[in-house]
Amino acid sequence: MNTIKWLLGLVFLVASLLAGAAYGIYYGLTQPLLISEPQEYQVEAGYTANRVGDQFAARGWIYHPMLVRAAMKLNPQWVLKVGKYRLEPDMSLLDVLALIDSGKAIFHEITLLEGKTVKDYIQLMAAKGNIEMTLEGASLRQIAEALGTDYASAEGLIFANTYRYHDGDRDIDILLHAHDALNQQLEQAWQQRSPKLPLTDPYSALIMASIIEKETGVPEERGLISGVFVNRLRKNIRLQTDPTVIYGLGDRFNGNLTRAHLREDTPFNTYRIDGLPPTPIANVGKASLLAAVQPEHTDALYFVARGDGTHQFSRTLREHNEAVAHFQKYRRRSDYQSSPNQ
Repeated sequence: MNTIKWLLGLVFLVASLLAGAAYGIYYGLTQPLLISEPQEYQVEAGYTANRVGDQFAARGWIYHPMLVRAAMKLNPQWVLKVGKYRLEPDMSLLDVLALIDSGKAIFHEITLLEGKTVKDYIQLMAAKGNIEMTLEGASLRQIAEALGTDYASAEGLIFANTYRYHDGDRDIDILLHAHDALNQQLEQAWQQRSPKLPLTDPYSALIMASIIEKETGVPEERGLISGVFVNRLRKNIRLQTDPTVIYGLGDRFNGNLTRAHLREDTPFNTYRIDGLPPTPIANVGKASLLAAVQPEHTDALYFVARGDGTHQFSRTLREHNEAVAHFQKYRRRSDYQSSPNQ
């Protein structure tokens, strides 16, 4: 009888201990983390439940490292996905591990502005400090190849927009996403093109859009700028637009466009070549794409900067020269009166 009582007592004790342990685990898994303000936690490749538990306990976020292992045992479908996660004070350990399993890591944003070059974008990504840089020093042709295209240059192949990324994402992955967006937007714009447009294919429309983007920052002028260039193409008049010349000069341009620059034979000097330059000169957004394929009807062949960001448009060279004289104090040069943007 005494033996039976002893065994019953032992069973009761073990059961009590197990119940207490089970409650402790339940409490540790379901109560808020031991933090008073948001924290960030980075899951690296190869992390295990033991490692996460040790780190959480070492930082004082949970009272015992075995809690993470217990939670993963209770939820064997969960995976520790790489990324940086934001932990809030009201989150339990189960909430945190479910978040990590979801892969909903902290996103960062990068804005690739209209009118900027691929080189500008590479520099911007490098300055972020949390993007893996693989394209620094690469040529535009090499970047075009990395994007999976046959184009000789990556210029213009990136859609200007704001994109989200995680810590450690590669620069090429961000650009691939932006390149896919460009392809979609360009195709949609091309399908909406005006009849008898003197542009042969979507790529030529992209080149035109890049010139429009660089010529004006005034949204309501984009269609008119496009109309002037379309008129000049139809009449076989050279575009004579400064931004293409500047792009062709590359790092040699110091902010001062000279007569000598305008006489240089480069593929981008539209004072010397007929038609469009060989590639875009910048990356664009949707507005310039639509302006390129839907030019406003105008008789203008010329435009000159007024000095306030807008332009004066003229139908004839005489009107244009009068406009140039009127806005003389805003002019950048004193030659090449036949330019559309003098």
